[in-house]
Amino acid sequence: MKSGKQEAILLDKKQALAKAESFCVYQERSQKEVRYKLVEWGMRGDELEEIITDLIINNFLNEERFAKSYASGKFNIKHWGRVKIKQGLKLKGVPDKILQKAIYSIDDDDYLQTIEKLALKKAESLGENDPFKRKNKLMSYLQAKGFETDLILLVLKASNLN
Repeated sequence: MKSGKQEAILLDKKQALAKAESFCVYQERSQKEVRYKLVEWGMRGDELEEIITDLIINNFLNEERFAKSYASGKFNIKHWGRVKIKQGLKLKGVPDKILQKAIYSIDDDDYLQTIEKLALKKAESLGENDPFKRKNKLMSYLQAKGFETDLILLVLKASNLN
């Protein structure tokens, strides 16, 4: 009977590098994700660091490109706000300076329009008549999506949803 845990695949340095290159080509990766995979494949110490360096030099691994891609994807596809995107990037081990650059690469006008679009859509689906409860539900929903409270209040006021 098989256990739910995969057996570690042990590779030599050359195989690990080739596999890591494929892993990075498939989609943008953070250094933390690649390190985790390399350890899973049996790489340690100097070998691991040499592979990471090789990936960076040959542009397979680029933390800033990863962060911007992640931020853009989470915003455009999942409609996440900057707070939630920032948390996600922190979990991926992205340094603060790069993280800030990535979350502020999102266009401010698009950002506010997205908050408004989500608020209007959610307001339509709410069966709440009490204005106070209605506003609180909209606020909670938008905060859970990762949008900042001050911007939510601004958009709700401008859209007459408060």
